[in-house]
Amino acid sequence: MAASQTLQLSPLDNVVVRTEENQFHDPAVDGFDYSQRGQWLRAAVLGANDGLVSVASLMMGVGSVKEDANPMVIAGFAGLVAGACSMAIGEFVSVCTQRDVEMAQMKREKRKGSLESGSDEKLPNPAQAAVASALAFAVGAVLPLLAAAFIRQHKVRIAVVVLVASVALVVFGVVAALLGGTPVAKSSARVLVGGWMAMGTTFGLTRLIGSDHGMQV
Repeated sequence: MAASQTLQLSPLDNVVVRTEENQFHDPAVDGFDYSQRGQWLRAAVLGANDGLVSVASLMMGVGSVKEDANPMVIAGFAGLVAGACSMAIGEFVSVCTQRDVEMAQMKREKRKGSLESGSDEKLPNPAQAAVASALAFAVGAVLPLLAAAFIRQHKVRIAVVVLVASVALVVFGVVAALLGGTPVAKSSARVLVGGWMAMGTTFGLTRLIGSDHGMQV
C-alpha cells in the first residue's frame, strides 16, 4: 500500500520539480541583463550622436556666415572624416588602456589562484571598438550632409538640416532607450535638447564673430 502511494506521488513530484526548474531558467521570469549591452551600446550611441551633432553644428556655423551650399557640404565632409578618425583612435586607446588594466588584474588573480576559467574571453577588443565607433560616427554625420547637399536656398537648407538632425536625435534616443531598457521619453528629450543647444550655440557664436569682423569663409 505504501509502495503504491509512492508510485502515485512520484509523477506529481516530478511535475513540481520540472515546473520550478522552468521558472528558474525562463528568460521571461529572469529578465535580460541589459548591462551586457553596455560596452557596444555606449560606443554606438556615442559615436552616432557625436557624428550627427558635431557635423550638423559645424554646417550650421558655416551656414551662418555663408549662403552657398558648397562650403557647408565641404565643411561637413571634413568634419565627418576628422571626427570618424578621432573617434576610432580615441576608442582604440581607451579600450587598450581598459584591456591592460584588466589583464594586469587577471595576472594578480592568477598568482593568487583565484582566476576564473574563461576570463580571457571577457576582455574587450580595441580594434572592434574602434571600427564600431568610426562607423557609428559616420552614420550619424552623413545625415545632415545628405540633407544639405541638394538644397540651394539658404534658409530652407538651414531649416532642413535642423529638422533632419532633430528627427535623427529622437530616433537615436528611442533606440538607445529600447536597447538599454531605460525610459524612452527621458532619453529622447535629453538627446534632442543637447543637440539643439550645440547647434544653436555654434550658429550664434559663429554668426556673431563673422558679422563683427567681416570674416569670409
